[in-house]
Amino acid sequence: MIESYKQAIEEFKRVDHLYFVTLKYTRTVDVLRSTVERLISTYQHAVDAVLKCMKEEKAIPELPDSPVARAELLKEKVTEENIVNYLDTYLMLRRLMRFGYTKREEYRRHVTMVVDFEGEPLNVDIDLLKEYYDQARDMLRYVKSKVESYVDEPT
Repeated sequence: MIESYKQAIEEFKRVDHLYFVTLKYTRTVDVLRSTVERLISTYQHAVDAVLKCMKEEKAIPELPDSPVARAELLKEKVTEENIVNYLDTYLMLRRLMRFGYTKREEYRRHVTMVVDFEGEPLNVDIDLLKEYYDQARDMLRYVKSKVESYVDEPT
């Protein structure tokens, strides 16, 4: 569980760099997609860390194999509404990456990845990416509170 938490932190550092550095100088949809992929990876490791804590506490019998099943299991077990919303965002981002997309205003401030998401257009731009970034940061705070009793050293 500690290893999963540390991997989530490392992935989030990459998201941080992509958002605040790379996207500043390279305003392309490819950078937006890379950032979303790293956010998904961050969430995946965070979910694993919390579920491993729950397994250690014998709150769940075993971990499901698929990442989606793990997220769904955590949604069932968690009582905090904001964490459930973060998990919904994670699952939505996973679905989002499977759909086709078009590019709009590349190399400009308002670079946008337009995704035909379940029949409706979804505009993923820098501002929406910031919301996803903030949600992932809050999710990591929650994960830290869950695993800190298992961590010997401060992180």
